[in-house]
Amino acid sequence: MKYNVMYIEEKSGVAALEANIGQVFFSKSGKTLEYKGRKFKSLKGSGFKANYFDTETGEHYWFSNCRKDGNDGLYRTKVFVDEEVRREYWGDIRKMPERIEQAHFISTGKHKPNGQEIKSKRTNV
Repeated sequence: MKYNVMYIEEKSGVAALEANIGQVFFSKSGKTLEYKGRKFKSLKGSGFKANYFDTETGEHYWFSNCRKDGNDGLYRTKVFVDEEVRREYWGDIRKMPERIEQAHFISTGKHKPNGQEIKSKRTNV
């Protein structure tokens, strides 16, 4: 089954404080994604800062290809790199092979959340 190393962020609140980098598998049609045994379907442009939803819980998520600079999130975010993709992520995508053992990092993000204090709602997907 084909997979991509992708950025995954749960979007239940205004912004996420934590996200994951992991193996995301695609169905043959490409309409369904799978991450850690959970299935996600496209919101087809109808989501607010989200592009997929969990088919069991209905929670919204943002899935995207990983950026070379690591600033995948809109806001400052702690990003956990799943163990099975660390070599590929740090070595091939980020070009920082010296960090292959690093399990997480802080992404500075593209925006600030307008002074809002955002509580972490960490879910281990």
